[in-house]
Amino acid sequence: MEPPRASAPRPTLDVVVPALDEERSLPLVLADLAPLLASGQVRRVVVADNGSRDGTARVAAEGGAVVVPAARRGYGSACLAGLAWLRQHGPPAIVVFLDADYSDHPDELPRLVAPLLAGDADLVIGSRVLGEREAGALLPQARAGNLVACLLIRLLYGHRFTDLGPFRAARWDALEALRMSDPDFGWTAEMQVKAVQQGLRATEVPVSYRRRVGVSKITGTVSGTLRAGHKILWTVLRHAFGGRRG
Repeated sequence: MEPPRASAPRPTLDVVVPALDEERSLPLVLADLAPLLASGQVRRVVVADNGSRDGTARVAAEGGAVVVPAARRGYGSACLAGLAWLRQHGPPAIVVFLDADYSDHPDELPRLVAPLLAGDADLVIGSRVLGEREAGALLPQARAGNLVACLLIRLLYGHRFTDLGPFRAARWDALEALRMSDPDFGWTAEMQVKAVQQGLRATEVPVSYRRRVGVSKITGTVSGTLRAGHKILWTVLRHAFGGRRG
């Protein structure tokens, strides 16, 4: 009788949470991640503090997260700071990005990473469009900008996305190959168009979305919406007509 075969070790998975003045919402995010940490599904949570003026860093540390300062303002800058820390402290096999405002559902992380664990994808986008949304969670200006950006990606790159949502996961080596650089609003679009250009297997899974705690720094103001929309569309176009040389 053959001895039972040992199961393969589960790939390491770390979560990066970019945060700016999220003292109220971050404890809720960390509380939802706590069972995944306790079960070993998540190894570490890294909160990239983007120059918060409230107690974001304090509540992150109290919640068991690694706090990494990201002095330069910008969503992409915070994500890059989190990745830089992981690069220096034992990178995971899979990295997940999750917003700190509690609009995403951290408990849906297993669903998000399932295609990666099955070996069916290199990049997984959590689609708020395909999933269930609380009324008023995805504002009209965000939905319109999302629609235009995804349509442009389909026309220019030949890949159909429904969302540029922040809740996403990638294999570490695949993400490193993208050489991400955008410091602000173009981060999500840059990741998706570069993934398509480099032939990575990119897919989407439906995720739930709720109203964030507090006011959005982007879609909560007219100026923020305009700046984000301009940068996202510029990123999609720039990589289509100039990025392939890289």
